[in-house]
Amino acid sequence: PSRTFHGHNRLLTSQIVSHYESINQGKKELPEYFNFASDVLDEWTQLEKDGKKPANPAFWWVNDKGEEVKWSFEELGSLSRKVANVLSEACGLQRGDRIVAILPRVPEWWLLNVACMRAGIVFFPGTSQLTAKDILYRLQASKAKCIVTNDTLAPAVESVLPGSQFLKSKLIVGQGSRDGWLNLKELL
Repeated sequence: PSRTFHGHNRLLTSQIVSHYESINQGKKELPEYFNFASDVLDEWTQLEKDGKKPANPAFWWVNDKGEEVKWSFEELGSLSRKVANVLSEACGLQRGDRIVAILPRVPEWWLLNVACMRAGIVFFPGTSQLTAKDILYRLQASKAKCIVTNDTLAPAVESVLPGSQFLKSKLIVGQGSRDGWLNLKELL
């Protein structure tokens, strides 16, 4: 038995548990490497392109003013590849490097998350309520090579830059520019 969602069957909890039990018992083979961005999102994109799955939004964000951002699986995949390229090329990050993101939950937060999965970069999220002392601690403890924040939080980050010896690049999410910062929207 399965439940229908947007015209397609979905697994019930008991089926999901059964799937994982069969993996634990060695009845199903686990992939040697798994990447959510390429193994799930890109696969769903292909299923939609092939007409095997109806087009549904992969991401739908609405703010308190009613502004919306809606991305299909194909758009999310394409944008996340572009952001992964920004992280590896403009920011100089490699697989295994760490990035601290101190942002409110704006669409770019999720986009960075998927891009990091795609590129093998370790994503450290931080709440926008962090103080300068909190930010410094996270930068030092994580040995992050990149930090991403917005215009509002950038001054707190800048106040602790002398104590963050591992940081190579600073990326800002917003419309404006700031000395010494790369702008994500401009790079995209």
